[in-house]
Amino acid sequence: MWQDARPIYLQIRDLIVSGIIDGSYRTGDALPSVRALAAERNVNPLTVSKAYQELQSAGLIAARRGLGLFVEPGARDKLLETERQAFLAEDWPRIRRHIDRLGLTSSELFAREDA
Repeated sequence: MWQDARPIYLQIRDLIVSGIIDGSYRTGDALPSVRALAAERNVNPLTVSKAYQELQSAGLIAARRGLGLFVEPGARDKLLETERQAFLAEDWPRIRRHIDRLGLTSSELFAREDA
C-alpha cells in the first residue's frame, strides 16, 4: 500500500490533498481524527500528526479547539494551483520525454477512449 520511495507522512498528506481536490473534504468539513486515520491506515499516530502539521502550516486546514481539524476556505483553489504547478514542473517534462521517445502524436493520445 505504501510506496517505499516517499515518507509515509507525505503519502498521507497526499491522501488528504486528493480528498480536498476531489471534493471528499469540502470547506468546513472535519477531517478524521489523528487516531482514527492512524488506525484506518495502520500507521503510527505521530505519522498522521506530521501530515496534518504540514497541511496546517500551508494554511489548508485549521484546528478548532476541542473539535478537531477542519478544511479552511480556499484550500481547494490553493491546492489546485500548487498541484498544477508541481505537475507542470515535475511530472510533465518526464511524461513529455516519454511521449516523444515513443513517437506518439497528440491525435493518438486523445483518440484513446480511456484518456
